[in-house]
Amino acid sequence: MTRSERDLVVALRAELASIDPSRPCDRVAEAAGLGTSVGAREPAVARLAVRLRRAGEGTHPAAFDWPTAAEHCRTAWLRGRFLARGSLSLAGGRTHLEFVVAPDEAPVLAARLEEVGLPASWRLRRGRGVVTWKSGESVGTFLRRIGAAGALLELEARQVSRALRGELNRVLNAESANLQRAVAAAGRQLDAIAVLDADGRLQQQPYVVRLVADARRETPEATLAELAERLELHRSAVQRALERMERLAESEPAPPLGASDDASGMMRPHA
Repeated sequence: MTRSERDLVVALRAELASIDPSRPCDRVAEAAGLGTSVGAREPAVARLAVRLRRAGEGTHPAAFDWPTAAEHCRTAWLRGRFLARGSLSLAGGRTHLEFVVAPDEAPVLAARLEEVGLPASWRLRRGRGVVTWKSGESVGTFLRRIGAAGALLELEARQVSRALRGELNRVLNAESANLQRAVAAAGRQLDAIAVLDADGRLQQQPYVVRLVADARRETPEATLAELAERLELHRSAVQRALERMERLAESEPAPPLGASDDASGMMRPHA
């Protein structure tokens, strides 16, 4: 994750930590979500814990009565749980949010998230429970729900910008590949025209083929569509003419009429 991305994550967490719930029950719920072990977290979260402890007395998460809690209290508890145990990664253009909790809490937390319409996967990792979202949409919905609207707008703007850059790079790469193919094809066509012109076979070709050959020599950088527009021909007719010249150039010219090679390589006249 780049420094800019880390700064965005810090700003997002600071925004969440600055929320001051107006309902006493929400303050108690958020304090319960934070729990008692937030000392290692950033200063904004530590200050939030001190502020909320006056209302919630540092209640342990297990004391929160989820089944009977109102929706706004559940949201406050989830916000506290994210600040205490959640992390957000934006590395490599992927949005990844996870909670690292006690092993027995992971399935409980996953069930609660599913209950509020945000199903998440969970697993055990090195003796800890990990509840995870890897869907940018799910992460965005969750962060918006718990109050990170400002930072989320910045996150979404960056994601859109990254997607646009990716699409632009894809288009540029495709255009570059097409250009390289066109240049290679034009080179083969010019070589074929030179071969046919040198051995006299070009002058034996139909008018359209000779017309296309002249246009290709005059404008080697032109695309098939541009040649067709210039000559007022269908694109397919131009393509057939160029392919005909390439095929002819790859074949040996026919021997002159009235003569053939004998086994010794000498010319033998007809009887």
